[in-house]
Amino acid sequence: MSHLNAASTKHKYVVYQVFTRLFGNKNRTNKPWGTLEENGVGKFSDFTDTALQAIRELGVTHLWYTGVPHHALVGDYSAFGIQPDHPSVVKGRAGSPYAVKDYYNVNPDLADNPANRLAEFQALIARTHRHGLKVVIDIVPNHVARRYQGLTNPEGVEDFGANDDTSLAYHRDNNFYYIPKEGFAVPDAADGHQPLGGEAHPAMAQPYQEYPAKWTGNGSRLAKPAFDDWYETVKVNYGVRPDGSKDFAELPPGFAGQSAQAHAAFWQVQSVPDSWQKFRDIALYWLAMGVDGFRYDMAEMVPVEFWSYLNSAIKQVNPDAFLLAEVYQPDLYRDYIHLGKMDYLYDKVDLYDTLKAVLQGHGSTDAIAVVQEQMLDIEHHMLHFLDNHDEQRLAHEAFAGDARKGKPAMLVSATLSSSPTMVYFGQEVGEAATEDAGFGLKSRTTIFDYFGVPSHQRWMNEGRFDGGQLSDAEKELRDFYCRLLNFSLESSAMLGEYREIHCDNRASNAAYPESLFCFSRYDGAQQLLMVANFADTDLGSVPIQLSPSLVDSWQLPDGEYTLVEQLYGDERIPLQIAQTRGEIVVRMPALGAKIYLLERR
Repeated sequence: MSHLNAASTKHKYVVYQVFTRLFGNKNRTNKPWGTLEENGVGKFSDFTDTALQAIRELGVTHLWYTGVPHHALVGDYSAFGIQPDHPSVVKGRAGSPYAVKDYYNVNPDLADNPANRLAEFQALIARTHRHGLKVVIDIVPNHVARRYQGLTNPEGVEDFGANDDTSLAYHRDNNFYYIPKEGFAVPDAADGHQPLGGEAHPAMAQPYQEYPAKWTGNGSRLAKPAFDDWYETVKVNYGVRPDGSKDFAELPPGFAGQSAQAHAAFWQVQSVPDSWQKFRDIALYWLAMGVDGFRYDMAEMVPVEFWSYLNSAIKQVNPDAFLLAEVYQPDLYRDYIHLGKMDYLYDKVDLYDTLKAVLQGHGSTDAIAVVQEQMLDIEHHMLHFLDNHDEQRLAHEAFAGDARKGKPAMLVSATLSSSPTMVYFGQEVGEAATEDAGFGLKSRTTIFDYFGVPSHQRWMNEGRFDGGQLSDAEKELRDFYCRLLNFSLESSAMLGEYREIHCDNRASNAAYPESLFCFSRYDGAQQLLMVANFADTDLGSVPIQLSPSLVDSWQLPDGEYTLVEQLYGDERIPLQIAQTRGEIVVRMPALGAKIYLLERR
């Protein structure tokens, strides 16, 4: 049974997410709420040829530079014509990358010469491409910084809100929603939080001014939002009226099966809200700059019709553009893929949450098979990950507590589907995010503060990018990631079929423990068996049965065969086929993660 289109239309990708501000920072001061001068900051120029080559050799195809667009921050760049941002509407000192204040330029913190920041990023794009890597950046469609300021807009491009009628709560072509006749008020602090950790700052002498108040990014309609609201941002209006009704054309029935070209043709004859056009122009601007794709923040907060409009326009310019969306509602997945023309969505609520529960000891490996069965019609589109900037670090005690425990989960994550795999920088060397950064919380690598990432800095080794300061355990972990990711890119079976054999073994093989998860990936050229042991105890020798349906799919007559382990190449085991059933005996160490290839005669 095939759940994929022709393999020639599919590719296996590995995305390496870097938080651009932190990646190259060599400073190890790590003072909570520290300034750029105290704690340091990474630059575009830190992504040297040596660094990029090391990332490529890890087994990476796409580099997601997180936090590139110019966002609100506390640092003073007024000498470069940049209006200072008020600390009371900036999260942290370095600012959230998801409060963009200028979509046509890049974060001045990341440049050696802020006046030349865009050219420095263009040089990084070119450098990245020279190493065979694709460039992905963020587009945050749902919200922008409270004070937007485009300094280098192309001719004819107006800033968000520049032409809004602010006397109206809603108008289709307003970029924002308003609260007429009310001024914005900063929310009351929670848990003793103060801007900049309570440090005095000249800008705090005058309160932040915004009149009339705008709706907050997460949809709060209060002039004084709550502290847990996304108060540093304002929500973008996509032509959805305050009552939730749509002020734009909807796609005709049957359009889920239509091509991107058909979607683009449909929208060419429709009148669309101004915000739609603004974000289309932004995306096309970056594509023209050489960017290869986008990661869309909180895509489900924007109507799916907009994604049809935007992504079909992108695909007319670059059919191979890599379009990844953050969506957390499984009942919307198929709409955002088929109607919204997304290439990939986060598989967070299903596979990630399932693997996290298994690693934490309160979930069963049985659930992995169930999740994958439910995803088979869209499996190629569901990007897998164990770490990213929003989630707790795998190695932190709040998650797994030990980076090695992630090895079996990483095997499953990387090889279960033909979908992309994502790794967050530092994950491959066991970064645990155990320090207080200021606004950012322990267990997550901060996205709000100037800070260093300790285990990553040891791999970076003062800019040598050779792992020279890593411990033996950290080196072994990175070597495992390197072997696994490269195998996933090189194996033709990763684009072939999936067959789980876990449930059959759980039902009829008393010697097969719940801590194991076993499945096959195969095509005409390769037959693979993946075995992951989530237990941190040595299981010794474990018999595993291969069902008649798998033996038939592998086209094996009765007899004896050999399976060869692929990640380390140090193990050969016999496979016995008798009466259309197969059995192997696998030596499974604690947290074992093995890939076996059938050796053809």
